[in-house]
Amino acid sequence: MQNDLQSLIIQNRLLTDEVKRRIDQLGAINAVAATVSQSLDLDKTLKTALEAVLNVVGAEAGGISLIDEKAGEVVLRAQQGWPDDFTNPPMRIPLGQGMSGKVISTNDIVVDNDFNETDVLAVPRFHDEKFRSIVMAPMHARTKIIGILSLMSNKPNSFNEELINVLRAVADTVGVAIDNARLYETTSEHEKQLNAVLQSTTDGMIATDQSGCISMINQAAQNLFDVDGRKLVGVPLRDAPIHAKIRESLLFALSSRTTENKTFQTTLETGRVISSIVSPVYIDSQVEKNGEHDGWVIVLRDISHLRESEIRRAEFMRAAAHDMKNPLGVALSAMHMLQDYYGNVDPTAKEIIRLALNGINRLQSLINDLLNLEQIESGLGINKAQFNLDELIREVFDDMKPIFVEKKMTYKLDISKDIPTIPGDRKWVKRAILNYVDNAAKYTNEGGEIKAHIFMVDELVHIEVIDNGPGIAVEFQPRLFERFYRATTDKIQGTGLGLAIVKSVAELHGGSVYVKSQPGNGSTFGMTVSVKGIES
Repeated sequence: MQNDLQSLIIQNRLLTDEVKRRIDQLGAINAVAATVSQSLDLDKTLKTALEAVLNVVGAEAGGISLIDEKAGEVVLRAQQGWPDDFTNPPMRIPLGQGMSGKVISTNDIVVDNDFNETDVLAVPRFHDEKFRSIVMAPMHARTKIIGILSLMSNKPNSFNEELINVLRAVADTVGVAIDNARLYETTSEHEKQLNAVLQSTTDGMIATDQSGCISMINQAAQNLFDVDGRKLVGVPLRDAPIHAKIRESLLFALSSRTTENKTFQTTLETGRVISSIVSPVYIDSQVEKNGEHDGWVIVLRDISHLRESEIRRAEFMRAAAHDMKNPLGVALSAMHMLQDYYGNVDPTAKEIIRLALNGINRLQSLINDLLNLEQIESGLGINKAQFNLDELIREVFDDMKPIFVEKKMTYKLDISKDIPTIPGDRKWVKRAILNYVDNAAKYTNEGGEIKAHIFMVDELVHIEVIDNGPGIAVEFQPRLFERFYRATTDKIQGTGLGLAIVKSVAELHGGSVYVKSQPGNGSTFGMTVSVKGIES
């Protein structure tokens, strides 16, 4: 009985010692984890991690090396307790060489409790440190080795199995902390680089979240609107102190439930012309899933110089159009006389006369479009009367039916019931919508479909013509409404003035124009007219 009791006492003492040893090990691991998790600064994390490990295990010196996969090297990033500085410049060891190579190849701790000058090292100078015991542990993060944690002692046989077990757990804790700090540092660097690009570009840029609150505004946009960007972060776009006409157009673009870019131009009272591109942003997120999009990016560009160039070019063409109108009329009459005289006699003469008449008719169309633009922009001969937009839209599509039948196309009309009558020039509004529908028919393949969507937003009526044609690349969209500009190089004929006429008609009626398109997904051309009609 006495022997059994004595044996039980010894077993209890051993068990108590083992429990205390395990508690001490867990305490050491927790102490390191708590220390290294306090910072995301990589250099600070390396230093504090090394200090914490040395305090816990009682080693005299240590080092942390990280794997540089691109260079194929193990690079010493932090050291403590070494007589010489091996971090400036950092000690670099090719992967696979020395003790570090053995650690990586075995993916396990390597211990040398009798380290002396006979050991072959990748860096022979390290023998000058006079260490007698070395233990090196792989640090893991995201299932792979990211570096090596090394501990050194001036005494032989300093690292026993108990300490090695602690080091095994501590090394991975340090590895995860270092990897987090490195990821944070990489993200911060990328953010700084991106911010430098955004701030140096001459295009104004504004980013908003899904609800339309400003999250970023670059220096060019601040200069454009003469605002302090620091005061705008977090402010809803509708409350931002930017030009009212631009803000209203941007708010409409942000309210659109679309996956396409939206492009439009705004002419300010000062004569400045601002081109805007509004694009939805999608970000894959494991935390938050949005059904539509995560925000918007707005690119603003002052194209006043292009507008001035366009005006000078238009003035020249307008003058030339007036000068050419009478001579062309005479030439056309002469060609008709020749057609009557020779057309039925000589087939060759007939073909030549036909080609000449086609050329004269195309030139006359160009002249007529130029003169139409002049009339719209000058306001001469513009009539202001109430008209029903619903009837006008249906009339336009009735006029286009022969072309729809020829190309086997279908169309749909989606007209809101709350559209009021519009005080304006019915003829020119019809011409603008007809230009949109005619363009859609030209660029939509046989058997395609065209839709018209008419709806109200505040005091603006939106008229959108939607096709399922080839679409337009975003880089071409800002210039589509310039005179004579054509984004395509195909054989579809046109003067390059049709969309410019739409823009002038929309602005005459207190509105604007815009386009939404992506290559391969068709296009939406829109114009707005104010319910107040032509501005006095």
